[in-house]
Amino acid sequence: MSHQPSSCTESFDPRFDALVLFNAELECLASGFRWPEGPVWFGDHQCLLFNDIPSNRTLRWSSQHGLTTFLEPSEFANGQIRDRQGRLIQCHHRSRCLTRRELDGHITVLATHAGGKRLNSPNDVTVTRDGSIWFSDPLYGLMSDYEGGRHTSEQPPALYRLDPTSGQIDAMATDFDGPNGLAFSPDERLLYVAESGTPGALEPRQYIRVFQVSEDGRSLSGGEIFHKINPGWADGFRVDEQGNLWCSAADGVHCIAPDGQLIGKVLVPRRVSNLCFGDRQNCRLFICATNAVYALFTNTRGLPTTDI
Repeated sequence: MSHQPSSCTESFDPRFDALVLFNAELECLASGFRWPEGPVWFGDHQCLLFNDIPSNRTLRWSSQHGLTTFLEPSEFANGQIRDRQGRLIQCHHRSRCLTRRELDGHITVLATHAGGKRLNSPNDVTVTRDGSIWFSDPLYGLMSDYEGGRHTSEQPPALYRLDPTSGQIDAMATDFDGPNGLAFSPDERLLYVAESGTPGALEPRQYIRVFQVSEDGRSLSGGEIFHKINPGWADGFRVDEQGNLWCSAADGVHCIAPDGQLIGKVLVPRRVSNLCFGDRQNCRLFICATNAVYALFTNTRGLPTTDI
């Protein structure tokens, strides 16, 4: 049985009630996009960056200046994150690579190949406290000209780790049909990865997997099913300070406890693609959904990815 702590949330468990506010409403910050993705908060600039993939632009939103263009063209950028030094790391469909925007503004290409073959279409990315960069590389950006460009894949989908010191790229898991969003638990002992399935399949594998991370942070084990989103499927997600996973879904954002149970929802009128925490104390949830960007203040804090 469920109840509604506020007009935009639905609760299935008392644990969720403590994470939301009765008087905080869902706000539409901007609209008119084709498929917004990859939200990331820049606290030192008080702004949100996100990508409108089909429009080939990275956009900036702030309460002071509204919506402006940050980067155009963006090489059909998708997922993005800040590293520990505050630099922007982006996944690009068109150029099939991973880049880093340095603090002085110039671009460093971090990865174009793995195992001697071109990457497919880097999709989403996260960083760990030691600076390691983990990213997913499905086929989605190769399938049409709408979100990148039709190309022939040179290798199967995979999940990769980029070493911050050597720059070496290693495949961490290769048994995915469509690896997508990814996030670590607060202690970085667990890694959650979305399996979004084979493009165009009638009955795709679609669920969130959970891996155990080795002590040195360089290998994974496990990979069992953690949770299956319904309705829709898991795309992008983030983890809060208590280890809850906030995941995109067809009807909004689903909040999943560390035990894998759905404990509540943020109801959004459009299909959600991705989300992040930001703003004051990292407690505001920013949500990319179909053609708009929304926000909701919560009573929890997202995990920081940067030391600045």
